[in-house]
Amino acid sequence: MIALLQRAARAHVVVGGQTVGEIGAGLLVLLCAERGDTMRQGETLLARMLAYRMFSDEAGRMNRSLIDTGGGLLLVPQFTLAADTRSGLRPSFTPAAPPDEARRLFDEMVARAMALHRPVATGLFGADMQVHLVNDGPVTFWLRVDPLQ
Repeated sequence: MIALLQRAARAHVVVGGQTVGEIGAGLLVLLCAERGDTMRQGETLLARMLAYRMFSDEAGRMNRSLIDTGGGLLLVPQFTLAADTRSGLRPSFTPAAPPDEARRLFDEMVARAMALHRPVATGLFGADMQVHLVNDGPVTFWLRVDPLQ
């Protein structure tokens, strides 16, 4: 499972002209399930996302996590993170989980995130979304939990 974490001053997702998810300061996370992923990978990734130290402390060092700051978490499904771009000029999406499996894993990740942290907002699985982000820093990290772990 893959997560692209972006430290946000604010972020929101629009579908069909309507805002479907919005946070103030916190994390915008683009989330992708890969073939072979289970909630075992999801739980490991969620724990890392919530505890990843990417917010500044009083000394200006990245020593605080989302849990420490109490910031918002905006989870947005994005299967293109699994793209195989090693050759040619068109990506292959074979590494991505099939849509039904990816939707189930995304929904489970959202439910677990809501049980562990508030506030949590989401994008809309399978929708054409416009994601608006004010990236704070900018600070962006790519996390991955291998499907074989």
